Amino acid sequence: MKTTTLGRSGLHVSRIAFGTWQLGGEWGRFDEDAAIAAIHRARELGVNFFDTAQAYGFGESERILGKALRRELSTERDELVIATKGGLRRTDSGLVRDASPGWLRRGVDASLTALGVDHIDLYQVHWPDPAVPVAETAGALAELLAAGKIGHVGVSNYTAAQIAEFSETLPVETVQPPYHLFRREIEDDLLPACRAHDIGVLVYGPLAHGLLTGTLTAHTVFAADDWRGTSNVFTGDTYRRNLATVSALERFAAARHMTVSQLAIAWTLANPAVHVAIVGARQAAHVQDSLGATEVWLSATDLAEIDTIMAPATPVAGPSPEGM
Repeated sequence: MKTTTLGRSGLHVSRIAFGTWQLGGEWGRFDEDAAIAAIHRARELGVNFFDTAQAYGFGESERILGKALRRELSTERDELVIATKGGLRRTDSGLVRDASPGWLRRGVDASLTALGVDHIDLYQVHWPDPAVPVAETAGALAELLAAGKIGHVGVSNYTAAQIAEFSETLPVETVQPPYHLFRREIEDDLLPACRAHDIGVLVYGPLAHGLLTGTLTAHTVFAADDWRGTSNVFTGDTYRRNLATVSALERFAAARHMTVSQLAIAWTLANPAVHVAIVGARQAAHVQDSLGATEVWLSATDLAEIDTIMAPATPVAGPSPEGM
């Protein structure tokens, strides 16, 4: 497994992080034992970076991850990098953003318990919260750093301007934005700013929430508890047009002896500002395919041809807390 240093954090991590959003209940039912086997397989193949969040099932995803890595967390703790996120709160009317000091402190303690660890290597604010002064959020995390409960601080879904404001109180070490072939807006401002300030970039959604796996068709029916079933990204004419683009990408990938998933992940890692791609799996068989992306090298000619294939595609976005 290829590794990298995650920007100014200094964390030495695998270039693919195992993501666990799919274990929080928003993607339909799954077999917990199979999910644990997938985590074990990722570790066997050299993954040392695992990303989760309090809001992924409010403890469920963190619990499963901690359970799967219990032995490693006991015997190889210094070799693992555990990242989680906080700053979302569940209410009767749905998810709300809450990056207030009190909620973040409670969230860190809840995450420590769910994971079964005494410190979190990388703690990230899940979404910016316009209702809370940024200095208050950053100040609370500085206190948690001093207390040893967290080792490094990052943000997720923040713009370059929001990162700059946060860093006036506490330097942002990492950022976790969405990035895939159908969603490239971070190339304009965020990625250049991260390169300029040595901020570690770990992108999520490189497979476009399943669109770039090659397994979806116009007739795919999502489970009732899978958020994609009510998303306009996965319905209608836009969806069908983008599936045609995926088919073209599949042919491009097959001619180069790789899967379309590997192509999609490798494309994100080909950007010099991107350190890590977060990829989730619920089956061990899917892990090895994804990790093979680190062995893929895309030439300038390949990247230009991919841009040509993507030209007729419609950009797509992912869900926000308010839409879940």
